Amino acid sequence: MSLAQADRELIEAAREAIRRRYRFDWQEVGAALRTRSGKIFTGVSLDAYLGRMAVCAEAVALGQAITVTGETGIDTVVAVRHPAPEEQGRAISVVSPCGACRELIWDYDRDARVIVPGSGGPEVAAISELLPNKYNRDRGA
Repeated sequence: MSLAQADRELIEAAREAIRRRYRFDWQEVGAALRTRSGKIFTGVSLDAYLGRMAVCAEAVALGQAITVTGETGIDTVVAVRHPAPEEQGRAISVVSPCGACRELIWDYDRDARVIVPGSGGPEVAAISELLPNKYNRDRGA
């Protein structure tokens, strides 16, 4: 799917979040999430010396939405990565969510849209496209 103006604005919100809070080796990814009601929440990744304690930017943005509004419905979400200092000249670019974030997005809204990198620039995908054959706890088939 091609990007709508609202999708481009969401990308810019994620870029602005990481521009404001970028810290090399600590906060390198920003995310923006639009709830079903249209509110936008942002977050940045929280890295840690103990890697398993790190928290992805998408999870932080979702946590903001839940904390502020109680909403769990995700219309669209996007993550962007800030280039490292040695990558001078590179832009803040859209990145795909990691596997754990794909699971989290699915768990909170199976109809969520995700902005991902595409061959011609960012594009929209359904979370179900990014997480085929998703595990679920439902009994029976």
